[in-house]
Amino acid sequence: MDWARDLSTWPHAQASRRIDHPPHRWHVQEMGKGETLLLIHGAGASTHSWRGLMPLLAERWHTVALDLPGQGFTRAGTRSRCSLPLMSDDIAALAQAQGWHPKAVIGHSAGGAIALELARRLEPQPKVIGINAALGNFEGVAGWLFPMLAKFLALNPFSANLFTLGGASLARTRRLIGSTGTTLDDEGLRLYARLIGDRGHVDATLQMMSQWRIDPLIDMLPGIAAPTLFITGDRDQAVPPATSDRAAARMPDAQVVHLPELGHLAHEENPQAVAQEIARFLD
Repeated sequence: MDWARDLSTWPHAQASRRIDHPPHRWHVQEMGKGETLLLIHGAGASTHSWRGLMPLLAERWHTVALDLPGQGFTRAGTRSRCSLPLMSDDIAALAQAQGWHPKAVIGHSAGGAIALELARRLEPQPKVIGINAALGNFEGVAGWLFPMLAKFLALNPFSANLFTLGGASLARTRRLIGSTGTTLDDEGLRLYARLIGDRGHVDATLQMMSQWRIDPLIDMLPGIAAPTLFITGDRDQAVPPATSDRAAARMPDAQVVHLPELGHLAHEENPQAVAQEIARFLD
């Protein structure tokens, strides 16, 4: 995505700013006053994922959303720092440099895993909220096929071109989003279509997938003492709700809230319902 060309038409562009903090040039959006909430989007998304939820949270809290390295409007300084621990290290360093001491870190999907990793690195330790948090491995043949495919695509310089070939079709995007159990309005679909059609964004997402290793974090769950809330959409076809149930059962201070009739992008489908659960937990 091009900052000068595309940002002006992006949700909440007036709240955006750039932060040069090595190794990346970050895109950050900020709203509200008070204690800080830090929002981490999932793989392949951007700050736009919080377009409905962020203003609701900003009524009570200083709310900060960022784009992950290479995704959305953040420019990655290196392709080698897209793994779960390294991205968490870089976000923690950014937070420290900016003086952010989050009351809670809120992450969606892969961002939920980053939120748990990040909480271990921040002082004082924040609460964690995972929305359809991706805390499980693919099962069966997909357990080895999908990571291998992602690694191959990430190493192939033409792979992002293959994904973006044919442009950002709204129908193609609707099929992709629908496969996760999510129903989005046309505005949401158009925003994802723009991301899917952007070679740099797709390349960074593939790099993140190829470097993703969740097992070490799963092994550490019994030792993560941060109060944690998992919010699941019961129609999620990308991360089954049982994933959050299993993770919470292994943690010392975790709970799960199930939202019926919502899918993987529950916070985009019904931001009011998700905001209510977040407020209830933080209060």
